[in-house]
Amino acid sequence: MKDLTDIPALMADIGRRAKAAAAELAFASPEAKRQALEAAADAVWARRDEIVAANARDLEYGREKGLTLAMMDRLMLDEARIEGICNGLRAVAAQDDPVGAVISEWDRPTGLHIRRVRTPLGVIGVIYESRPNVTADAGALCLKAGNAVILRGGSESFHSAGAIHACLQEGLRAAGLPEDAVQKVPTRDRAAVSEMLTMTDTIDVIVPRGGKGLVGLVQREARVPVFAHLEGIVHIYIDKAADPQKALNVVLNAKTRRTGICGAAECLLIHRDAIPLGQAVVDVLREAGVEVAAEGLDGSRPATADDWGHEYLDMKIAAKVVDDIDAAIAHIRTFGSNHTDCILTEDDAAAERFFERLDSAILMRNASTQFADGGEFGMGAEIGIATGKMHARGPVGAEQLTSFKYLVTGDGTVRT
Repeated sequence: MKDLTDIPALMADIGRRAKAAAAELAFASPEAKRQALEAAADAVWARRDEIVAANARDLEYGREKGLTLAMMDRLMLDEARIEGICNGLRAVAAQDDPVGAVISEWDRPTGLHIRRVRTPLGVIGVIYESRPNVTADAGALCLKAGNAVILRGGSESFHSAGAIHACLQEGLRAAGLPEDAVQKVPTRDRAAVSEMLTMTDTIDVIVPRGGKGLVGLVQREARVPVFAHLEGIVHIYIDKAADPQKALNVVLNAKTRRTGICGAAECLLIHRDAIPLGQAVVDVLREAGVEVAAEGLDGSRPATADDWGHEYLDMKIAAKVVDDIDAAIAHIRTFGSNHTDCILTEDDAAAERFFERLDSAILMRNASTQFADGGEFGMGAEIGIATGKMHARGPVGAEQLTSFKYLVTGDGTVRT
């Protein structure tokens, strides 16, 4: 029985076992990894009643903590969402194995043949908040890329994450792979997070997935390299050349489909020449129950300076009239989080200007920002949306969880 009170010793043991498992996974066959993920999907579906029961305990805990409706929605699992978890596991299983893939190769005049090939990162620590499906997504993607993973979910999703983690380990056993390849921190104690951030001997990269508070904490205190998944302050700009029906459909979906995900729209910018359309969009949002803080439009209330640069994750949005596309770009540069931003326009030149002059990880045209998701990008799932500029950017799938090495072949070749 592990001593859950001695957090440094507990985490050191988890790290050592993860490092040993990563050494085995680095050369595990694609077939074994595929079998593990397919068996895990079967286990999730077979145990769906157990997972729903565990989730009920988490939902009760969330209610006692006073979580918002949007956060409760992020936490909730039903049969349809469990089916989505299974589909995600199977989609990752079906992908080509990235490990060993040749990125490029060339010959040198010296007679050397050089290949740059994908290789696992090693051990990945994932720190996340209330979405229990991240347990399956992160576990699957790390395994596919030949990495061991240490999962530290939020206190709200403790029981749900535990039930899903048990299914992942069942899959590993079925494939003859080390169970320590996917480990879950077995305590809610926040000291475990602090330990993970300094485990430079055993963890190769940390992926924080959550709100600004969590990501900021990780970035401030981590000694391990970090793939930052920053908050999604998502903007949609309605250009003067926007199609009215597309604008109505896209904005309504982007805000209301699921308000608690990082791709949900949080700020609406409207070209001054499109004010009638902008007002119509605001009216539709208000009819749908969205509170609109507006500047230059008739909203639920006047906007204040505090409404810009805010991730609501709720049925709320800020809206502002801007003079032109450059004013919209300037606003996004000032208040955005480099996550996802969208332009609604039929003008190719305007779209190109928007794409060229903004540097968000994801830029969209005439499409709901709710598509900012690794599964929708064809990655099967994602470990997060990386908003930094080093190594991984945008949806982080299995391929982004690899590095590379050079394989150099000669024939008794010596340097003169």
